[in-house]
Amino acid sequence: MGFEQATIKVEKQKEFDELKSAIERAFRPEKAEAFLKQVQSKGIRVRDWDKVIAQSVIERVDETLAKSGSTTRALYESLTVSDQAQMREFYLSKLESVDAALRHRFKKLYQYY
Repeated sequence: MGFEQATIKVEKQKEFDELKSAIERAFRPEKAEAFLKQVQSKGIRVRDWDKVIAQSVIERVDETLAKSGSTTRALYESLTVSDQAQMREFYLSKLESVDAALRHRFKKLYQYY
């Protein structure tokens, strides 16, 4: 029997979906390199979610979110603590789905320390 993650109900579905969609768009193959370049230019480690949202990195590569007037920080802060935890986990899982060659090019961003 393998590990099965517990399902936790999302309380603020609209905000959660909007932020999740922005993250998905930022990690599309055609956008991932631009996202990683933005992270690199800000001097942030890619796994540091709090700094990524504080520096508005996703807004810089996702035109849809930028045009909506929302920010990742505002959306994230509007979520409940359990929703925030799920969003952080989702972001970290998307990091690991980036193409291996691209991850290798940006290996310093992916290092733990």
